[in-house]
Amino acid sequence: MKKNIIPIIGFVVGFGLIIWSITSSGNIASFIDAPSLLITLGGSFCALLISFPLKSIMKIPAIIKNLLHDPTDHYEELIAAFSELSRKARSQGVLAIEEDLQQQDNELMVTGLQMVVDGLDPELIEEILEIKTENIEKRHRMGQEIFLKWGEMAPAYGMIGTLIGLIIMLGELNDPSTIGTGMATALITTLYGSFLANMLFLPIATNLKLQTEKEMQMCEMVIEGILSIQAGQNPRVIEQKLYSYLRDDNQEESVKEAARLEREGQQNG
Repeated sequence: MKKNIIPIIGFVVGFGLIIWSITSSGNIASFIDAPSLLITLGGSFCALLISFPLKSIMKIPAIIKNLLHDPTDHYEELIAAFSELSRKARSQGVLAIEEDLQQQDNELMVTGLQMVVDGLDPELIEEILEIKTENIEKRHRMGQEIFLKWGEMAPAYGMIGTLIGLIIMLGELNDPSTIGTGMATALITTLYGSFLANMLFLPIATNLKLQTEKEMQMCEMVIEGILSIQAGQNPRVIEQKLYSYLRDDNQEESVKEAARLEREGQQNG
């Protein structure tokens, strides 16, 4: 699978611009405060522990890792696989594709085609696959909801840290010379909260939402391909059906890639 490094580039460039803006007109040491970061990041994370099951929270590293994957990278392989399987099923019968299922890495596809081989009714197969698709969507949306909530909580805890700093500062008004420093320190937590929410948590949530939509589109393609093979439709018709799920800007590239994979398969055969 191809790696999608655009999110990393966006974060590095965005973080670099903020650092540059700070160093160009001030001292970066003034923007570093461990207690403020602890309140903002640690406090919001503790709130997540209250809001979500621990099992879901523990998946955060894996969720972040998935940001580097592009689900559309599988579209060409998926269409080529259905094309090959449909040709074999049409020429040798549906039972002939059972031996090829072990070579497929799409769990939904394998499950559906196995039910086709077992002779289940199309309505039952579609119902089961739709239930599995809904479960996949729920699992994917959990990561999105976690980072959305984190993006909401980080600025709130930044404000809490600011209020704590202001209270401490107002308690020491007997020394007016410390007001400026105290105010600056108090506002750092607000900066941390806003930065974490808008540069990290909310963009991750948006990315996960788009990935979920692409994953659901792929599930729809899988279900369509499975039911079409069971119906004994022409392999070329199945290909065109699956291509119709792709956006116009991806169709031409996908068609070329699928044709290339098909030629390679014929040569190897």
